[in-house]
Amino acid sequence: MKRFHVHVAVANLEDSIRFYSALFNAQPSVQKTDYAKWMLEDPRINFAISSRGAATGVDHLGFQVDSEEELAQLQHQLQSADISMLTQTGTACCYAESNKHWVTDPTGIAWESYQTLASIPTFNGGEPAAGEPASACCAPKIAVKITPKNTCAPDSGCC
Repeated sequence: MKRFHVHVAVANLEDSIRFYSALFNAQPSVQKTDYAKWMLEDPRINFAISSRGAATGVDHLGFQVDSEEELAQLQHQLQSADISMLTQTGTACCYAESNKHWVTDPTGIAWESYQTLASIPTFNGGEPAAGEPASACCAPKIAVKITPKNTCAPDSGCC
């Protein structure tokens, strides 16, 4: 079953956790120093916030699925629409390892279709060295056209 996903970049995580906890009448199911997530059933949504240097506001939208079959169906729908797509397998982001397909809508909003494989202890599989800024969320800057061999385009930075 699909779950709608919204990821919002926030300026103040504590204030935002307090606000969204009141709005949803629930505490986050995951809470870190730079990230929080609510897995709500009514409405069925994966709502995440982070404070990792991205511009505040909606970072990306998406659909979380429970199975490889559902993810393959979403991939097929996107390919049928001839949309540029970036595919990531076993990628680390938002304290989880996932298989993903990214597209960007005509207005520039990133959409993520993904299946979570496992939880991981860090935001993106590793943390920056001392003095380096933390990376923002994992939405790619641009989507790339999928090639016939299902590989990334040259100089796209994804391969």
